[in-house]
Amino acid sequence: MGLQIVLGVSGGVAAYKSAMLASSLVQQGASVQVVLTAAAENFIGAATFEALTAQPVVRDAFDAAYPLGPHIALADKADLFCVAPATANFLGKAANGIADDLLTTLFLSIAAPVLLAPAMNCDMWAKPSVQRNVKTLQEDGVHFVGPEAGWLSCRKQGLGRMSAPESICRRIAELASSLEA
Repeated sequence: MGLQIVLGVSGGVAAYKSAMLASSLVQQGASVQVVLTAAAENFIGAATFEALTAQPVVRDAFDAAYPLGPHIALADKADLFCVAPATANFLGKAANGIADDLLTTLFLSIAAPVLLAPAMNCDMWAKPSVQRNVKTLQEDGVHFVGPEAGWLSCRKQGLGRMSAPESICRRIAELASSLEA
C-alpha cells in the first residue's frame, strides 16, 4: 500500500476495531500514525496502537515534539486521513468547523482525502441533526464507509455499528487507487 495514513480514533466502544484496522493497514505496507482523543482512551490504550504501528500515539494539540503543532505536521505528511470510529460528537464538530482538540483541529488542517467510519447507537444515527452533519460532510467532499446494521453495544439491533476493519481497508484501497490515477 505504501501510504502515510493518519488514523484518528474518537471515543466510542468501537475503538477496539480500530486496533485491528491499524494492524491490517501496517501489514499491507502503510505507515500508520494514530491520533487518540481523550474519550477514546476510555476504551483503548495508546500502548496497543504503539505496539501495532511502531509509532508513538499523538494526543495533545500542544505536543512539544511538533514545533509547528501536530495538526500541521501530521496533515503535511498524510496521504489519507481516516477517523474510525467517527462518533456523533466528532461528526458534529467536523461538520460545523469546531476545533477543540487535536483530532478536530487536524480535520480542519488536512488537505488529504478524509474517510470517516461512523459508529454510534442506532437512535443517535437516526437523529436528523446527525444526518444533516453527514450530508454537510459529504457535500464538503468527505468520504464515508458505513455504518452497518447489527448488534450494538447498547443491546439494540440497528444501523450504527462501525464497519468491519476489512471493509474500511477496502475503502482505503479504493481511495488510494484514485489518488494514483
